[in-house]
Amino acid sequence: MKNRIDLREYQKFVKKIAKKFENRNEEIMTWGLGISGEAGDVASCIKKTFAHENDQKTGIRENIGDTFWYMAAICNFFGWDIEEIIGENMAKLKKRCPKGFATKKAKRKMTDWGEK
Repeated sequence: MKNRIDLREYQKFVKKIAKKFENRNEEIMTWGLGISGEAGDVASCIKKTFAHENDQKTGIRENIGDTFWYMAAICNFFGWDIEEIIGENMAKLKKRCPKGFATKKAKRKMTDWGEK
């Protein structure tokens, strides 16, 4: 049986177990650096699995979970609902790629945040 959870419930769980900081700048920097480190671990495990023929799929899976933990911590920091963010992302991608991946859309400028 797979462990399936409600994303809002997970976000509350992350808030409950996360380190408490007195300094908000230190807190967001910790979460930002943490997500970067975990995403780097995902990339490293993928490289080892495919470039070095050293199966690290378990590490990929575990580090994806850790990356998600930091995403939830960042959402908590800003008071954002993680399900709303995922919904907004889906709506954006449906608009951008209604028929699936398109090379032209992939070549857009990286500064097109909040595109219309």
